[in-house]
Amino acid sequence: MDLNKPLILLAAGGTGGHLFPAEALGVQLIKRGLRVRLATDARALRYSGLFTRDNIDVVPSETVRGRNPLSLARTAITLGYGMAVAFNLVRRLKPAAVVGFGGYPTLPPLMAARLLGVPGIIHDANAVLGRANRFLSTRVNAIATSLPGVLDRDPALAGKATTVGTPMRPAILQAAAVPFASPEPNGSLRLLVVGGSQGARVMSDIVPPAIERLEPALWSRIVLTQQVREEDMARVRALYDRLKIKAELAPFFTDLPARLASSHLVVSRSGAGTVAELAAIGRSSILVPLPGAIDQDQFANAGVLSSVDGAIRIAQADFTPDRLAAEISAFAAEPARLTAMAAAARQVGRLDAAERLADLVMKTAGI
Repeated sequence: MDLNKPLILLAAGGTGGHLFPAEALGVQLIKRGLRVRLATDARALRYSGLFTRDNIDVVPSETVRGRNPLSLARTAITLGYGMAVAFNLVRRLKPAAVVGFGGYPTLPPLMAARLLGVPGIIHDANAVLGRANRFLSTRVNAIATSLPGVLDRDPALAGKATTVGTPMRPAILQAAAVPFASPEPNGSLRLLVVGGSQGARVMSDIVPPAIERLEPALWSRIVLTQQVREEDMARVRALYDRLKIKAELAPFFTDLPARLASSHLVVSRSGAGTVAELAAIGRSSILVPLPGAIDQDQFANAGVLSSVDGAIRIAQADFTPDRLAAEISAFAAEPARLTAMAAAARQVGRLDAAERLADLVMKTAGI
């Protein structure tokens, strides 16, 4: 490794929605002859494909749930310690720029960069800025957004904002080259159920009884792939076995992009990364936003696809076995709708976001 090459320090929360865009940018920066490292939390080692232990720096940043004084104090202490670690890290590495992708692990490195005079950039994949990025937005040199108009109501921030899209991993770009294969009228209906990189119990609670409510003639057509938490696995598998459903179940799929590409219909949460990947690949979906979020970011994300008829957005309160069974039955009876929805989603997708963000990073870093 040529240590004379400029280094870009990437900072991201350790879940797929934050980590995957960071990886995609990392791939592009390496192609351009730069070095990259990742500052994150311990979860990243599970999901990362680009970064290894040798080029990951774990920065303490865990927050404690709750708004009581003890929880807030513990969070403040952890972030304070993380700031000290990040300050020493940035001072030692001397990066040309620090790029944050959201999540609390981005706070210490970006704040350290500001204190040390290192250019800072944040990228936000959501339709509304996340809390960490909102805090950092006035403290960085440049803001990259996935969607247009995110900061239109804030002229002070809009002036340093650039819409680039969501950087896509190479595996997603490969999957995007796979055309949508319309289901045959009486052929297999390939259904993919995911709940984000950490799973979602609601999918285990709703999808199996929804499948059970389908007409028995449909059971033999369903080819199901479902992300299921370990603690839910036995009960979910038992129901599908009883119905003789062709089902592959796992807590996490490392080849998810390929599975997205081979699916006819995706049932999922609507995290920013998931929505961007559905658009990039062009697949029809039923999206169930995470309820209770302060910013309602997943509701807004799902709206990006539902507004162009590329997805059906269902609030979790309305996401019942009966409703889901009705939607699946309707698609099975009219497969042309799936083809139209996939095409509509694909029109929203952007495949050059990593290149556009790399351009912005190099410009901001003065490289």
